[in-house]
Amino acid sequence: MGLNGRLRFAMVCASNQNRSMEAHALLKQNNYTVASYGVGGHVKLPGPNAKSPNTYKFGTPYQTIYDDLMAKDPALYTRNGLLKMVKRNIGVKHAPERWQNSLTQHDVVLTFEEWVFDKVVEDLMGRDSESGASVLVVNLDVKDNHEEAALAAPQALKLCEMLEASDDWESDLDDIVDRFQQQCKRRPLYTICFY
Repeated sequence: MGLNGRLRFAMVCASNQNRSMEAHALLKQNNYTVASYGVGGHVKLPGPNAKSPNTYKFGTPYQTIYDDLMAKDPALYTRNGLLKMVKRNIGVKHAPERWQNSLTQHDVVLTFEEWVFDKVVEDLMGRDSESGASVLVVNLDVKDNHEEAALAAPQALKLCEMLEASDDWESDLDDIVDRFQQQCKRRPLYTICFY
C-alpha cells in the first residue's frame, strides 16, 4: 500500500502507448496512485505499412515521438489516430517506461494481453525476493486498437474501484472477480506474486 493507505496500481501493455495509457489516464483523472509500462523490447507504433513500423527506445519522450510522427506523415498519423493518442500520452507522463526496468512496487498490476501477463509474472518470479509483499497481477484481454482501449479503460477503473473498496482484497478476491465478471461481462485471468 502507498503512504496514503491506498493501493498502488500499474497498467501494462506491450509498448506503453495505447491500452496501458488509456487506463493510466482514466485512473489518474480519478485520483488513483497509478503508473504504466510496456514489456516489449522497444516501443513499436504502426507505420505507413505493416513492414515499416515506427520504433523507439523506451524512455523516448512522448513529445519526441509526436514530433517524429508529425515530421514523417501528419495526414496518415492523424487519420489512424496515432497523433491524438500520443498527444494524450504527453498529458499523462513524460515517456514510455519498460516494466522490466522498474523497481517500483505495486499492489495491483493490470495487463491487457495474455502474453504481457505472462511476461510480468515471469519477471516478478525471476526477481530476488525483497519485501515479500504480495502483488495481484490481472489480465483483461483487450485488442490493441483505440476503440477497444477506450472501452476497456472504464472496466479497468471499475476493477480498481472494487479492489480499493475492499478492506482485505486478498480474502475478497474471488468475490471481487465474480462481481466484476457479472458487471463487465469479462472474466479476468489473475494470480498473486510476491516482491
